[in-house]
Amino acid sequence: MTVHLHEGDLSGDVFAPGPIAVDSETMGLIPGRDRLCLVQLSDGQGDEHLVRFRPGDYAAPNLKAVLADPARLKLYHFARFDLAVIRHYLGVDAAPVFCTKIASKLVRTYTDRHGLKDLLKETVGIEISKQQQSSDWGADSLSDAQKEYAASDVRYLHRAHAVLVQRLEREGRTAMAEACFQFLPTRAALDLAGWAEHDIFAHL
Repeated sequence: MTVHLHEGDLSGDVFAPGPIAVDSETMGLIPGRDRLCLVQLSDGQGDEHLVRFRPGDYAAPNLKAVLADPARLKLYHFARFDLAVIRHYLGVDAAPVFCTKIASKLVRTYTDRHGLKDLLKETVGIEISKQQQSSDWGADSLSDAQKEYAASDVRYLHRAHAVLVQRLEREGRTAMAEACFQFLPTRAALDLAGWAEHDIFAHL
């Protein structure tokens, strides 16, 4: 496995056909305030590609083409946040979507532990470290530990996706999951528009 760091954009067409795992690192959890620092991607073939951004420089035409490709499924863990921050800074809807966190909540109803670390441990037997989760992603240079952390967040999503697809089918919840995934770009748009903390479907 090789981790490739790109400055500002992908170097070109670096991915095999098929689904692509996507994640992002930011300066915080509020897209309008906390800038996008890194987008990491994997096609599941063994390498991970990290695209790092300088403040205000989000041109990234090659990356945007991959993210906006309607023929390529994107795999996320907690897609709601990644879709919002990618839309805010890169101006694209990075869909169609499969969210492993939503799928986990639909089929792993015997637990309330739906973080990526717990999901991967159970579904594919992989232990990942979350030690660098709260580190400074806007630093002038990324440490090896940061790069490995970022890469690990997309490295195993294809394997988790395969397990979750089987479990959704087994439990008869595939259609429900797909409906949730189709709504996620709209949910992200609502977050950006100011309805992040409000359930518009609630009575009050």
